[in-house]
Amino acid sequence: MSNSLPNMLENTIAKIRDMVDVNSVVGDPITTPDGVTIIPISKVSVGFGGGGSDFVSKNVNKQENPFGGGAGGGVKISPIAFLIVKDGSVRMLPVAAPANTTADRVVEMVPDVLDKVAAFIDSHTAKKEH
Repeated sequence: MSNSLPNMLENTIAKIRDMVDVNSVVGDPITTPDGVTIIPISKVSVGFGGGGSDFVSKNVNKQENPFGGGAGGGVKISPIAFLIVKDGSVRMLPVAAPANTTADRVVEMVPDVLDKVAAFIDSHTAKKEH
């Protein structure tokens, strides 16, 4: 068997390794003029594959059979959150995918609606106490 297939896979993996490093997952910090530091966090998905075959040579004098094959790979980097560092405290701000359905939009609105209802009840209760 030829060594071409393992070499192709090694080269593909090396190229993917060159494209994706730790800075692909945890990005470089960005500092704003007012002292807030923002650190992007991403999800990295990697896929690769390859295949090949040795063919029987028609030339009797050749010691190796011809090889045919290929390899390929891909990388997908998706932002998932930002770490916000301000005045010694750290907060995570997730990057949400847009809502695709009406039900998703309703679920996203529930916390805001609950906050508004709670604020209304609090203000109404405060008026009654005075």
